Parts: sequence; C-alpha cells; structure tokens
Amino acid sequence: MKNRRFIRHFLYSILAIIFFQTGGSPFLVPLSQAEESEALTLSSAMDQALKNNPLIRITLSGREIAEAQLKEARAGWLPLLQFNETFTRSNNPVFAFGSLLEQARFGPQDFGISALNNPDPLSNFRTAINLRQALFDQLQTVTRVNQARLGQQQADLQKSLVEQQIRFEVIRSYYGVLVAHTRKEVTEEAVTMAESDVKRSRDRFQNGLVVESDLLAAEVQLAEFRQQRIDAEGDVAVAYAALNTVLGISDDTPQKVTGDLADKRFEAEKKEDLIRLALLHRPDYVRSGYNIQANKEGVAGAKREYLPRLDLFGNYGMSGKDMSSGSSDYTIGASLTFSIFDSGRSARIRKARAAESMATAEQEHLANQIRLEVVRAFQQHISARERLAVAGQVIDQATETHRIVQNRYREGLTTITEVLRAQTALVRARLNLVAARYDHYVSYAHVLLSVGKLTGVEPFLS
Repeated sequence: MKNRRFIRHFLYSILAIIFFQTGGSPFLVPLSQAEESEALTLSSAMDQALKNNPLIRITLSGREIAEAQLKEARAGWLPLLQFNETFTRSNNPVFAFGSLLEQARFGPQDFGISALNNPDPLSNFRTAINLRQALFDQLQTVTRVNQARLGQQQADLQKSLVEQQIRFEVIRSYYGVLVAHTRKEVTEEAVTMAESDVKRSRDRFQNGLVVESDLLAAEVQLAEFRQQRIDAEGDVAVAYAALNTVLGISDDTPQKVTGDLADKRFEAEKKEDLIRLALLHRPDYVRSGYNIQANKEGVAGAKREYLPRLDLFGNYGMSGKDMSSGSSDYTIGASLTFSIFDSGRSARIRKARAAESMATAEQEHLANQIRLEVVRAFQQHISARERLAVAGQVIDQATETHRIVQNRYREGLTTITEVLRAQTALVRARLNLVAARYDHYVSYAHVLLSVGKLTGVEPFLS
C-alpha cells in the first residue's frame, strides 16, 4: 500500500512539472516554431517567394489589366445595344405636336390654331432600344487590338523580369543567412579560443612566467572577439529578416534554413557572348521592342483617321402619355462620315511619331545600360572567383601559422603578441573565405540575371 501511494505521488509530481513547463497544457512538449516548421531549402524558398512576394501579385494584376484591355479593344467589332427610358413634360408647341403624333393620339381637334400655338402641357414617356454597329471605323479597332496584344506580351515579359529579380534576391538573402550563421560560428570559436588563451596567460602570470602585459593583451583580444560575436548575432537576425521579406512573409517569422556554402566554382561565358545573349534574352530589352511596335501602331492609327467611317444604326421605341400605353415605332439607317477638315489630326500624327522616336531612343539607351551591367557583373564575378582562390590558400597558411605559434608560445620561444596576431589572422582568413564564397555565388547569379537567364536555381544546388 505504501509503495502504491508513493508511485501515485511520484506520477502526480511528474504531471505537475509537465503542466507548469508547458504553460498549462499537459502532455504537450513546447517546441519552437522553427523546429515545428519544415526545413527551408533553396528550392522551397524560391517557390515560396514566387508565390507570396508582392511584386508577383503586381505583375499578375498587370497581366489581368492587359487581358481586359484586349477584350475592351475587341468590343469595337461588336454592336452596341442600349436601353433608354425618357420622361418629358412640356407645353412647347413643336414638342406637343410631335408627341401627340408619336403617341398616335393626334386628332382633328388638334388642328385648331389655339391648340397649335398654345397647347396644354403634355407628358411623354419614351421607351427605346437603340442598336449601333460600326461597319468601318477607320480601322481604329484594329489599331487598338494590335496595341492590346503587344501590351499582353509586354506584361508577360514584365512577369518574367520580376521573377528573375526575385530569384536573385532569394539567392542573395538565402545564402546571406548561411553566411551570417557561419560568421557567428567562427566568432564563437574565436571567443572560446581567446578565453582559453586568457586562462592560460592568467595561470602563467600567477606563476611568474609572463608579465602582466601579456595577460592584458589576451583580455583585450577576448573583448574584441566578443564584440565580433555580438555583431555576428545581429547580422543573423538581419539576414533572417531580409530572407522573410523576399519570401513575402512577416520579417520575424522563424525559419530553419538548411544547406551550406559548398566550395563550388562557377564558370561564366565570354564577355562578348554574354552581351549577345543579354540582347536576345533580357525581358526588359525584348519588351522595349514591343513598345516600339505599339507606338508604330499608334502612328498607323493616327493616319487611318483620314479614312471615312461607316455606321449602321437602328432603334425601336414606344411613346405614350403613361407607362402602360403608347404607340411603337422603329428606325433603321446608315451613316457615312468623312472628316474633310480636322485641325487636331495632324497634331495627333506628330504626337504618335514623337512617341515612336522616344521608344526607339529608350531602347538604344537600355541596350547601352545592359552592356554596362553585363560588363560590371562579369568583372565582379571574375574578381570574386580570384578572391575565392586566394582565400582558400590563405586559410591553410593561417591555420598552420597559428598552430606553430601556439606551440612556440607554450615552449616560451615567442611572445603573446605573436600568438594574438596569429589568432587575428586566422579569424580574418576564415571570415574572408566565407565572404569570398558568398560573393562568388552572388556574382554568378548576377551574371545570369544580367543576361536574362536566371530561370532556376539548379546551378547553385549541391
């Protein structure tokens, strides 16, 4: 009985501990949201950004606008049907005479001079259905349809451009998180190493083997490494906020980023080939070509205003003294309109030609900017690749130098200054290697973006 009571109290104690630690929810072990969420890979981050980033929604809205403009332009080929209800009350002689005829209520008594000149007020309810069809509208509908189709293609290219820009930002921010974590790890290891040196220097100082300045120098080095660790922790928070912003979610959303900056080498094509590819594949450059075509259509549309216009129209109506009675009538006809003199027509042609000239100049300016951007991206990639090669060599040298200096210091063959200098050089070399790898990744992504070929993340996957 005593054993059973002891076991029962023991179980109750365990449940109470779980209850209070879980905030009042027993049997639920609290996990951070980052642990509960799935690991975020580069591919999943890209998919999420292309789905949630506000820029994507903007481009999709632009595509919807282009589709609506095309439908609106095509409506010019369809008839216009309108319903009209009008109420009029007046004692105007012409109105009274005509309304009586429309209502089929005109009689012999209405021929009196007094009735014709001074009629009583008359009410007329007119219900009508009007139909109008443009048989030839100076080809203005053709112009608007062609421009709307070009607008659709421009909207598609804008979407492609934005998607590539988002891919670049995802690559930069995703690997920025990995770099921030690596920097934090390097600084934490540096702090641990410096703490060990401080302890060893303090012991040696207390035993009279070194002077106090050696201990103070080691403590200064430790303080510097701790400051770097604090900065690295802040960089991690900023990196996650930047990544979440690109993903289109709250900046404080917990993430569990996986992967590493593997030692990869990206090879770009020759500069001349990159420029040629950019002028073929850059969405913004291709879009500028469609913009020129749209303005050429505008010039053609302005010139087509010299053509005549032919419309077919018809209406069916009913007029009565109230809504429940009346007489019906119909009208059909056609109208041919030719503008003999329109002072604004020549101005509209000059305006359209100026817009075409401006679009052509803008394309030339864009071509120059693209060439410059490709050259800059290419040179940055070359520099990053060379810095990576140098950083890889320096890290081995710095590691070996630190090991030798540490051994010499233990044997009393060198000073603490040399040890601290070797530590600083090793930490700097490790940080430079991480930065060089990051720059190598991002610079290659920038090269692909500059030529309009950043259509996926496959080159960056391990």
